[in-house]
Amino acid sequence: MDTYIFLQHYWWFIVSLLGAILVFLLFVQGGNSLLFCLGKTEEQRKMMINSTGRKWEFTFTTLVTFGGAFFASFPLFYSTSFGGAYWLWMIILFSFVLQAVSYEFQSKAGNLLGKNTYRTFLVINGVVGPILLGGAVATFFTGSEFYINKGSIAETMMPVISRWANAGHGLDALLNPWNVVLGLAVFFLARILGALYFINNINDRDLTTRCRRSLWGNTGLFLLFFLAFVIRTLMADGYAVNPETGAIFMEPYKYLGNFIAMPVILILFLIGVVAVLWGIIRTLWKAEFDKGIWYTGIGTVLTVLALLLVTGYNHTAYYPSNADLQSSLTLSNSCSSLFTLKVMAYVSILVPFVLAYIVYAWRSIDSRKIDTKEIKEGHTY
Repeated sequence: MDTYIFLQHYWWFIVSLLGAILVFLLFVQGGNSLLFCLGKTEEQRKMMINSTGRKWEFTFTTLVTFGGAFFASFPLFYSTSFGGAYWLWMIILFSFVLQAVSYEFQSKAGNLLGKNTYRTFLVINGVVGPILLGGAVATFFTGSEFYINKGSIAETMMPVISRWANAGHGLDALLNPWNVVLGLAVFFLARILGALYFINNINDRDLTTRCRRSLWGNTGLFLLFFLAFVIRTLMADGYAVNPETGAIFMEPYKYLGNFIAMPVILILFLIGVVAVLWGIIRTLWKAEFDKGIWYTGIGTVLTVLALLLVTGYNHTAYYPSNADLQSSLTLSNSCSSLFTLKVMAYVSILVPFVLAYIVYAWRSIDSRKIDTKEIKEGHTY
């Protein structure tokens, strides 16, 4: 494998890892979506908001970093998806802006909208964010409506390489039921992660008991939608790339074949699924167990990482076009130059140090569980 191909695969791994971490960090959105379901008193709702309020910046920063990494390493995807499916991405980003505004202003004296209005904004972000992000990721398997014409870069009047094929500009993704299915799977997974995080982070027996009860219904719905999507994806035709010519063609059982051809990724996927279920089962099984967020969280990262890797590796078009099959994006036809990927690879050496700082900051913030005393005497959102 030459250096250019290696770097393409390396940066797809980095982008996929960021996407996987982002899905784990959606526990903030999942927790917020449970605000009025589980918080029965004002103190409990304050504890829930304080709990997620300590971590919302991690989610937002990872979302921005994910987009930035895509822009730098695979700019044609960035211009096609973020530039073409802009309604989908704008709604996602707007919901995250609502979240930031809500944390900042809900407890400000004299705010005009009222505390519950800002809390409703948190719930909106908790529902809209995971569903639309899951739907966007699903298009890596189901395809989107766009055209690519690299020759148009020479046009003086309108040098636009990628064009969206319809007026939906991303909202058309929601017309595909399988995109919605994965979106709902991510939504219920986020609620599971949110409940597990509250159990780990809040010292209130009544609230954590309700969190444990909420796991039953959310886990059942998550498994229903997740297994339906995975089974359908493994049985469906996939978007394969001819390594000699670069031509895109439909291949039966492509994603199942990718897992079989790359057993390490298959093992990664299976370990991730088992870890997700183990964190949930152990929490339900043992009343005093509060570490489920780490098992399920790490399992989420491994599972999502494996799913994203099979969309790009083994000669696969990671962003398929349903409007024009040959416009589909692959690692080789959408990446940055060799020089750019090399420079970025050196910069990526700093990533472990950044992750180490996040772990340190996380442990410092969560040195003690949130309780009613903190709500009465400490900082509250």
